[in-house]
Amino acid sequence: MTDTVISSATKEVVIGFDRPFVVIGERINPTGRKLLAAEMAAGDMSRVSADAIAQVEAGATMLDVNAGIPLADEPKILADAIQLVQSLTDVPLSIDSSIVAALEAGLAVYKGRPLVNSVTGEEERLEAVLPLIKKYDCAVIAISNDETGISEDPDVRFAVAKKIVERAQDYGIKPCDIVVDPLVMPVGAINIAGLTAFKIIRRLREELKVNTSCGASNISFGLPNRHGMNAAFLSMAIGAGMTSAIMNPLRAEEMAAVMGADVLAGHDPNCARWIKRFREPTPEGAVMEGTGARRENRRRARPAAS
Repeated sequence: MTDTVISSATKEVVIGFDRPFVVIGERINPTGRKLLAAEMAAGDMSRVSADAIAQVEAGATMLDVNAGIPLADEPKILADAIQLVQSLTDVPLSIDSSIVAALEAGLAVYKGRPLVNSVTGEEERLEAVLPLIKKYDCAVIAISNDETGISEDPDVRFAVAKKIVERAQDYGIKPCDIVVDPLVMPVGAINIAGLTAFKIIRRLREELKVNTSCGASNISFGLPNRHGMNAAFLSMAIGAGMTSAIMNPLRAEEMAAVMGADVLAGHDPNCARWIKRFREPTPEGAVMEGTGARRENRRRARPAAS
């Protein structure tokens, strides 16, 4: 059984085949969010704080923290954001950057065992990131592309993932600490993108025995009703064996899809989390009225005295 253990200073999360699906909140990311990018670059972390709290309240299991702002001091901003978020919530974090110096700055201040996002199959990236993963004893997302780019052939993407897992073992990093992103492509542009993703996810689980993740919203890019499409994709991906995703927990459709898939996969015993989340509150006075009605029925059911 493959378990990827991630933790904060006080809380542990396990990504695994027989575990509840892990929702990694995507909102703390300035990419495409001009106001957030400007605020973070200026040292204003108020929106980061609000996004962190809102995502956890919505059900995020972990949070992804990204500070990729052009021409900004990304290592410092990322480290500051991580320290702030860890002061506000106890959920573990994914430290997200394409800049190795920023990853190390984040790892240096992190309390616990984070997930690093990410490493690819490119030789330069492998040689730069894998030593950090070993040094800080953490887990890493492995993205299935290399110097040749992103292949549309699922067998090629699987081969890149296998290469990363094998290279990681050369550094003493166990396969359980590699979470593979099979690279979900937009289904509106590539009509078999969903089928391709599900095929790779199954192979990663059955052959490499590694956990998986993805940027869930990629599947719906360019389509109307994106959140409905994301929800359908998440349910089917979980059915194929995917164990986590970077997604927006503030979207009710997508969270319902994840929680429903957990129930149907047997990862929510007695439907407890589903019932807690979706049970309608009892109308005021309904308990007393119901009790009175039962008492009245019992009185009517008594046999007449002889």
